[in-house]
Amino acid sequence: MDDLLVGLALAIVIEGALYALFPDAMRRSVALILAQPVERIRMIGLGAAVLGVVIVWLVRG
Repeated sequence: MDDLLVGLALAIVIEGALYALFPDAMRRSVALILAQPVERIRMIGLGAAVLGVVIVWLVRG
């Protein structure tokens, strides 16, 4: 459980840093995402989740 909380905290830190350092680029990125069809966003999210699980499996395995 501790690892999960640390992982979530690191994700929040990275996302916050990106918004703080590159606000214009993040605004453009969000606009691009909003312009995508729902199915494409869903597939990208699923791919990112699978990639994250594979990385954790490789590091912990």
